[in-house]
Amino acid sequence: MRPGRDCPLDYRLPPTAFDGPAQFGCKTLYVVGGLYGNTYALDALEMLLADEPEARAVFNGDLHWFDRDPEIFRGLEDRVAPHVLLRGNVETELVRVEDSGTGCGCAYPEEVTELTVAWSNSIHELLCETFATLPLLRASVALRPAHALVEIAGRTVAISHGDERSLAGWQCSREALRSVDRQKELADWMAKRKIDVFATSHTCSPAALSWGSGAVINNGAAGIPNFSAERKGLVTRIASSPHPQALYRAQILGLYVEAISLDYEHVAFLQDFDRQWPSQSPAALSYRDRLLNGTDDLPSSALLGGFQECSVSTQKDPLS
Repeated sequence: MRPGRDCPLDYRLPPTAFDGPAQFGCKTLYVVGGLYGNTYALDALEMLLADEPEARAVFNGDLHWFDRDPEIFRGLEDRVAPHVLLRGNVETELVRVEDSGTGCGCAYPEEVTELTVAWSNSIHELLCETFATLPLLRASVALRPAHALVEIAGRTVAISHGDERSLAGWQCSREALRSVDRQKELADWMAKRKIDVFATSHTCSPAALSWGSGAVINNGAAGIPNFSAERKGLVTRIASSPHPQALYRAQILGLYVEAISLDYEHVAFLQDFDRQWPSQSPAALSYRDRLLNGTDDLPSSALLGGFQECSVSTQKDPLS
């Protein structure tokens, strides 16, 4: 087992994971992957939810990462308790009783550098120290499922952290979804199970693909910047009506599948981050440049077919 690269067998989702009826139905659904302990991104999400009182939110894993401070960790758990909570690799490894040799559980592909893998394993070790000071949380976090089905306007939305086969799978990454063979594989899998939209996260890089009768959308990360020259998180919204602030969207089978930015309080978050992760800490070395400057991607980089940018995406939000 290579820590940060390989996954244990219990990461595999059973073939029947997405069979059966939906767990609940709603008119509007937000899928929030990779909040990474950013309470200010949660503030921004709560503002979106306040404008849509009937909306539901599913947090599909990696709720924690930068929240090394036990008070921030516990406070985040309290705030998300009313929502539907799934586990990602972060939560799965936090509650593991015996060391599996998995490290952070990220299952990084080979193109990710060894240094990045080592930093993530170190972040995980330090976050485990935080979690050990909060023993009352272990049982509830351990009970979180790895997948969900939701009905929206008569359509079925499947949700996982990674992909349809593994909790930490990378087959819904942008790179994987560019493959025509992979597109056909996923479309066939969804059609067989009567799934109309598949919502994922895990890869920290947004991706969106629609083929008319179905769509897959990866929100990248809710708690850190996803695109160039901006400091905003990103969430998925699926509803029977469009959102005026959508960054990009596809319309399929009466549903609007959209990416929505979380314009969080960057300065306050960075102050919290720097307090918890000082210079030369693994999180600072791995993530601080992205927190300050975003990535090299534009929103158009995430669009692999069937999705269109919305006018809001042309409104430049320059860094200051």
